[in-house]
Amino acid sequence: MTRLDIVDVGHSYMPGAEEERWALKPLRLTFEAGKTYALVGPSGCGKTTLLNILSGLVRPSQGHILFDGADVTALPTRARNIAQVFQFPVIYRSMTVYENLAFPLQCRRWDKARVDAKVRQVAEALDLDDRLHQPARRLTADDKQLISLGRGLVRDDVAAVLMDEPLTVIDPQLKHSLRRKIREITEQFGPTVIYVTHDQYEAMSIAQEVLVMKDGRAMQQGTPEQLFEAPSSTYVGYFIGSPAMNFLTLDRADGHLTLGGRPLTMAWDMPGGTTECQVGIRPEYVQVGTEPGPNTFPARLRDVRDHGPQRVLVMEVAGGLVRAKVPREDGVPASEEFLVRLPRAKALPYADGRLVLHS
Repeated sequence: MTRLDIVDVGHSYMPGAEEERWALKPLRLTFEAGKTYALVGPSGCGKTTLLNILSGLVRPSQGHILFDGADVTALPTRARNIAQVFQFPVIYRSMTVYENLAFPLQCRRWDKARVDAKVRQVAEALDLDDRLHQPARRLTADDKQLISLGRGLVRDDVAAVLMDEPLTVIDPQLKHSLRRKIREITEQFGPTVIYVTHDQYEAMSIAQEVLVMKDGRAMQQGTPEQLFEAPSSTYVGYFIGSPAMNFLTLDRADGHLTLGGRPLTMAWDMPGGTTECQVGIRPEYVQVGTEPGPNTFPARLRDVRDHGPQRVLVMEVAGGLVRAKVPREDGVPASEEFLVRLPRAKALPYADGRLVLHS
């Protein structure tokens, strides 16, 4: 287990380009030893560039990479003592499962008994213990990817396990179980894990902390709960969650915030001098009804979307469209016109696209 520090690291693939065009803008991050992190964002946001800088495949244009305080920026990949799991499984097809898992240890001249004990421990955790002597070429894609992961976990001395979209080629029906398995084995062995994905569900289900990226910048780092409950920007609110967070434009009247002329109260104050004021609220917290009260607003039903055991009601209110996620058994409002309630404690203030929590 190793702590990874990223100190003012930035990178451009075009020498001499202005900083705004860099693939990775200068940033400072810390990945604590023994924790699992996910880098998530759309294609081209810089997450794979950051992973390649950590692995040593890319030398950053500026800044330093520290492993437990030691500067490894100039060290090649082979000297960083990391394990990598790529998008496509990298295994030795001519070897058995056992031989694939044992190979990194044999290269480090572990004695036979120690190799055997470690291989069997990891194979059991991966549910591969009954196939140890099976040729790797006969395995399914998900089992081959587990072997790739296992080759990193067998090593006691590995500094970090870096994974670059390892479930992309896995059958969608198998992804759920493989996500759970990755979470279980990383918790059991406790390596420092950096996991790259564009899939928010994957990131939230696997990682203890998630880093959302956009245009080469780190937008927010936090636990899945923190990113869901308090996105630091409208971008994170849109990116995390399905459906995305609702954002409604507010007006100011006599120093008070209003939505369609009706007062809206939040548990936090909106700072003065703000160009654009919005309220953000998750569809899970929007309430639908007919009884007037605080923070209730007239709405008109525009669409109903089926999400399995839940429905998403798309409604028009004065500040824009708002979505509510409701249980299927609640049904659909009989009338096209009704009221929506935005609970005060769940309504978050956004000023010029940024969350502002001033009580």
